[in-house]
Amino acid sequence: MDKESFSKLISNKMKLVRTEQDYSQDKMAEVLGISKKTLIQIEKGRTIANWTSVVAFCALFNQSEILISAIGDNPVAFVQLIANNVEGTSNEKTMGGRIWWKEVGNKGNFRLQQNLISNHFRILDEDNFRWFSSFDEDEARRRLNELGA
Repeated sequence: MDKESFSKLISNKMKLVRTEQDYSQDKMAEVLGISKKTLIQIEKGRTIANWTSVVAFCALFNQSEILISAIGDNPVAFVQLIANNVEGTSNEKTMGGRIWWKEVGNKGNFRLQQNLISNHFRILDEDNFRWFSSFDEDEARRRLNELGA
């Protein structure tokens, strides 16, 4: 997934998250640092939020059930993965992949999972801490072999 397609996805969820959080359009626009007119255009699907607004939105509403279910992962971690366009580590505690993830490999105390929504990969340890994330399956498997050795 690239920045543009992610921005489209988030733009399509802004109104739902705004409603979930019980924010008015005025309040949401203020929080995101955009005009109410721009927010209305985004919510009506006439324009797409810019990358800065998408990043702010994901950071501010990273606990939103709607946002998490749309992405299938922590919104902030996912933004970092897309923004850097490289593999990453975060040592972030996860829920272990009970929802939105399938196991695609394991070695030692580590397991490789693939996200069912975005198809990106991550490596978790036995305590469900994230060690690695990538869209590249070959690189994820290589890192799994290194970690599990």
